[in-house]
Amino acid sequence: MDLTLKIWRQANAQAKGKMVDYKVSNISPDSSFFEMLDILNQQIIEKGDDPVAFDHDCREGICGTCSLYINGRPHGPESGITTCQLHMRRFKDGDTIFVEPWRAKAFPIIKDLIVNRGAFDEIIQAGGYVSIGTGGTPDANAIPIPKYDSDKAMDAAACIGCGACVATCKNASAMLFVAAKVSQFAYLPQGKVEAKRRVQAMVAKMDELGFGNCSNTYACEQECPKEISVSNIAKMNREFLSAKLCGQTQE
Repeated sequence: MDLTLKIWRQANAQAKGKMVDYKVSNISPDSSFFEMLDILNQQIIEKGDDPVAFDHDCREGICGTCSLYINGRPHGPESGITTCQLHMRRFKDGDTIFVEPWRAKAFPIIKDLIVNRGAFDEIIQAGGYVSIGTGGTPDANAIPIPKYDSDKAMDAAACIGCGACVATCKNASAMLFVAAKVSQFAYLPQGKVEAKRRVQAMVAKMDELGFGNCSNTYACEQECPKEISVSNIAKMNREFLSAKLCGQTQE
């Protein structure tokens, strides 16, 4: 496959960025998108130029660090996968592919295609954990949990924090991410003790960091590589309203 790549290049957060054209040839359809970028970077390095900086780690769809906006979609044209799981057979010989970083005020660009998603870490630090002593790991049947609740908690916990929901939302909302992290605890008994403080603290931190309001377009669910349901946002809203009505503060 011969391809034209239009890639966003930006030296740092303060520099002015621009799209730069590159050509790659003889790319195997079975190559992953990142393997194709590796080939491109090898060509760039051999010419003595600065390679394209992009984020990656596990390359198995687990870590969530691969965060590219490809032809107008987070993680590319295929649903339910991360960028590292995208293969070049999803494109056609001769295609022009646009590659950009996430675009959100709360995700400032570090370099080229890498953004700082530390805002997600700050939201987790605000309350996305269980701080009370819950003892050692109990037997599976020691704490009876309805299957519906355990399934919902596991589905929410599948969120890998990649930021695709923010990147695709026209308001750069982090509601799906925060809702998933709230819900994974809210459905389980271990998370209920701190539930009211947790949801208020995490929502407050989300707002403080500059994420927008939910657009209600379901774009976040559509582009989420783990297909996290927007029903978690409804769950988070109920948890938040309950905390406010009960008058429990964040402290």
